[in-house]
Amino acid sequence: MTGTVETPALLRTAAPARVGWAVLALAVGGFAIGTTEFVTMGLLPQIARGVHVSIPAAGHVISAYAVGVVVGAPLIAALGARLPRKGLLMALMVAFVAGNLAASLAGSYGALVAARFFTGLPHGAYFGVASLVAADLVSADRRGRAVSRVMLGLAVANVAGVPAATWLGQHLGWRSAYVAVAVLGVLTITSVALAVPRLPRNPHATGRSELRAFTRLQVWLTLAAGAIGFGGMFAMYSYIAPTVLHVTGVGQGFVPLFLLVFGAGMIAGTALGGRLADWSVLRTLLVAFAAMGLLLALFTQTAHWLVPALATGFGIAVSTSVVAVVLQMRLMHVAGDAETIGAALNHSALNLANALGAWLGGVVIAAGFGYTATSWVGAALAVGGLLVMLVSVWVHLRRPVTSGAAETAEASTLVG
Repeated sequence: MTGTVETPALLRTAAPARVGWAVLALAVGGFAIGTTEFVTMGLLPQIARGVHVSIPAAGHVISAYAVGVVVGAPLIAALGARLPRKGLLMALMVAFVAGNLAASLAGSYGALVAARFFTGLPHGAYFGVASLVAADLVSADRRGRAVSRVMLGLAVANVAGVPAATWLGQHLGWRSAYVAVAVLGVLTITSVALAVPRLPRNPHATGRSELRAFTRLQVWLTLAAGAIGFGGMFAMYSYIAPTVLHVTGVGQGFVPLFLLVFGAGMIAGTALGGRLADWSVLRTLLVAFAAMGLLLALFTQTAHWLVPALATGFGIAVSTSVVAVVLQMRLMHVAGDAETIGAALNHSALNLANALGAWLGGVVIAAGFGYTATSWVGAALAVGGLLVMLVSVWVHLRRPVTSGAAETAEASTLVG
């Protein structure tokens, strides 16, 4: 191997196995990020005791991370648009490691909140840049599958990484969980350094050109569809533990089973979403949003019985994970030349969905409507996301994205 910059085309023809290793290295980063994002939820009582606050106050540690994601995704994407993508990925993971180590060493509640905010900053930008790198390494008809494999790390984290880190934190102290995640970050840096090729940077990209994504109506519509529609899952999932206990009527020991089934559905949905994105982005989004709404409405009834509840929960996880992957592809397309910020914004939208869904779910519970009402809220949000996507298709037919002739024809078939 020489010191020259390798192009995606050369990699596709000369080293397909290396492309696979590169995508795997990027997925390791997704696994690390997914683990740190959700492990706090499993260790909330221990964290609350450790920094001497109430559990509701400790919940703000989760919110701080989400705010970091929302702020960091567009900011870092704009500032890093001209940087070589491999170097940017490694720098983002260095910040990720530093944030987790800071959280593990936090001596006060305020320091922990600040550390978690800092840790959230690289989240969206990493997934955005990693998705662009993965897409560049494969042929056009396999881009969806490549992106889904990067995001698969996030799904696998819910099945393996989060339970393992939670167990570690319960037995060795909550700080050990953040140290373990920092180790995963170091593994990611090493993997990216060894396996991801040096790709040519975009010399024409600037912070200003990236910020032009916010002038595109389709970017706003896609973000709105994600923030509203994906919030449907969070309205239900945020309260899955009390729902299992008080509606399904089974013991505390069944809560991990629900989480495991849901995590398996996320893995299946992420893999399926990549294939469906290569088939049709717009059709997939419309069908997935509709399926999510129907399944959430169905869960209001099936939640009363164990096996039907598990089956419906699996379906909800599949449909929402399909939406997450395909929204990523949609944003990468409609952002046009502002591809870095477009790819990163998906995770800002999904974290807004997290906040919206959990808040609305809490509102209906506090109003006395019961735990199944959260799924009705979720169904309504999913329908809201579907309606926004229908508007997006209508706008697309009237003002198609310049580079999307094939997608324009696809949109035409949706409305006859």
